[in-house]
Amino acid sequence: MTMMLFPMPGNERMTNAIAERVGCSVGKLALRRFPDGESYIRLHSAVAGRDAAVVCTLARPDDQFLQLLFAARLLRESGARSVQLVAPYLAYMRQDRRFHDGEALTSRQFAQLLSSEFDGLVTVDPHLHRYGNLQEIYSIETEALAASPLLAEWIRDNVEAPLIIGPDSESEQWAGAIAGHIGAPHVVFTKTRRGDRDVIIAAANLSAWKGRTPVLVDDVISSGHTLANAAREIREQGFPAPICLAVHGLFASDAEAMLRDLGCRLVTTDSIPHSSNAIALAAILGNALAGQVATIDAKRLRNTPK
Repeated sequence: MTMMLFPMPGNERMTNAIAERVGCSVGKLALRRFPDGESYIRLHSAVAGRDAAVVCTLARPDDQFLQLLFAARLLRESGARSVQLVAPYLAYMRQDRRFHDGEALTSRQFAQLLSSEFDGLVTVDPHLHRYGNLQEIYSIETEALAASPLLAEWIRDNVEAPLIIGPDSESEQWAGAIAGHIGAPHVVFTKTRRGDRDVIIAAANLSAWKGRTPVLVDDVISSGHTLANAAREIREQGFPAPICLAVHGLFASDAEAMLRDLGCRLVTTDSIPHSSNAIALAAILGNALAGQVATIDAKRLRNTPK
């Protein structure tokens, strides 16, 4: 495969795993900051006439976003015939409408910025709440992969007699899919959010599933308050502390300590590097990237004058 992958800082392990999966090489970008905080980027690999992909999980995006755009522009200026983005976690999906007058619609603005520099995007379980799909806001090729089959496999291999629990209505899509994959029962709680860290969980009656191991499932662990409140409700009904299973482990501020203090076991995919990573995404990311490049190549051939 002629593609070359480039890791942004902190993404080296994922990049190497994807490269091994699809049989491509890993290029080198040198990145550092000047004393005034501005970025210096230098390309040390020949990319002219080759497809290139940048691997960059976008947790805490503000600290790395300019370097990412500079890297994409540099690859294109150096002759790459296409530049893809592999972002296992995709940021800025929360603000998908204007909740108050004067708010920035950052999900669309972020999408426009990425679309201006990349030809394609591959990601995993973006937080699609009010958007039906990424194509509503991205003008490039996109593929949003589902991690639920991998989460289901982990539960099947590691948990005896699981009870899958979604902490709120938004988590139904993951809880239901996982339960369906492994033939386990599932239930979804109700959440009322009063602020970023102020949530109220109304738990369902779990008495019918006594003896099962509770597994709390969500797409993202951020502040941790939703899962923590759900875990307390589960324990109050006489169950052990649940396994907290998520696609993306952001773990803002004291989220990890709060959940571990409740006795929860934490399990996440490796979309964001963390000690809880137990589920690898390189295989599905690599396959999707290869397919997306093939699609772009086919479109390029169709549009080439004969």
